[in-house]
Amino acid sequence: MPLYFLLGTLTYEGQRMLHNNPNLVIDTVREVRIPGATILSQYAVLGKYDFVMLAEADDNEAVGLLSLEIGVRAGLHTETLPAIAIGIHSEGEPSEFRGETEFAEAPTGSSGPEEWRLPRPGSPGDRPND
Repeated sequence: MPLYFLLGTLTYEGQRMLHNNPNLVIDTVREVRIPGATILSQYAVLGKYDFVMLAEADDNEAVGLLSLEIGVRAGLHTETLPAIAIGIHSEGEPSEFRGETEFAEAPTGSSGPEEWRLPRPGSPGDRPND
């Protein structure tokens, strides 16, 4: 199932609601029920955004409804980003997208990161500096 990141910034009204209920976002996520979409994890963050949530949804329509519902109930401006897993197999060939992240590892017998290979458009498995 596709993954999405929901980035949220509190509106003025959201700030007031959060001040009155410190569990506002947690409670909102627990209450919202959108068929085909669910929040997997949520974080309060510092910087441009106040909250980051990882969602899983059947399609863009389902995550759009989820994002809208959470935004309205919690007083958040939301930005929704589709997440695309990246990574390589230990042999250095590009991995197939499976909906899960694979972390890059140095090939067996390599001397370090300079031996790692990432795919270039049109040349799967070639080193970027070749």
